[in-house]
Amino acid sequence: MNIAGKTILITGASRGIGRALVDEALRRGAKRVYAGTRGPLPHADARVTAVKLDVTSAEDIQRAVASIDSLDLLVNNAGIAPYDDLSSPEVLERTFAVNLFGVLNVTRAFLPVLKRSRGAVVNHLSMVALAALPLIPAYSISKAAALNLTQSLRVLLAPWVKVHGVVLGPVDTDMNRGFDIPKATTESAARGIFDGLERDEEDIFPDPASQSVADGWRNGAAKALERQFAAFVPDNAA
Repeated sequence: MNIAGKTILITGASRGIGRALVDEALRRGAKRVYAGTRGPLPHADARVTAVKLDVTSAEDIQRAVASIDSLDLLVNNAGIAPYDDLSSPEVLERTFAVNLFGVLNVTRAFLPVLKRSRGAVVNHLSMVALAALPLIPAYSISKAAALNLTQSLRVLLAPWVKVHGVVLGPVDTDMNRGFDIPKATTESAARGIFDGLERDEEDIFPDPASQSVADGWRNGAAKALERQFAAFVPDNAA
């Protein structure tokens, strides 16, 4: 997908990678960028429209759908990463509500307009979807589930909508502030995401850390199984 001339919705757009994606989409010539946030989003570019969108709120999702009548690309970026030890069911439930069910519910809500445009969905995953980071186990588990969701939607929606997964490594955001490790900038991650999308990569590895495992993932047993299992689904299943 070439971003130029496209209409895009980005969830979690108020800061971090989401905000960088808004700016990068504008730089690449997007026609309209809907910035999903839970609060105001001042932006000087008239192509940006702020949309109140808490991905855990059915009311917010329905209002957003009612306000957007055309869409080429949905970027499911909103996410949370609490430090936990799996001792609190509430933390796990809240993390799944945002990182898994938020992705699913927003995607389902916008499917009619995405089908009309033969558009695409980009789900932001993480390297911890491939192997858990026990400092943030709720996040790791939710991203592993979101990876499986992405693989499922990729097949079920294939007749109409392309589904891409972004395997992010450490990026310099508020979410990763507690980790003293090398991190990519939000701007470089945003460029890498759109570069991968324009190259039509199913699985996008947009930063140096994630790129270090990209070949292993693409040529590994898990990816081979994904392709094998996808073949069991009839072409008209969706």
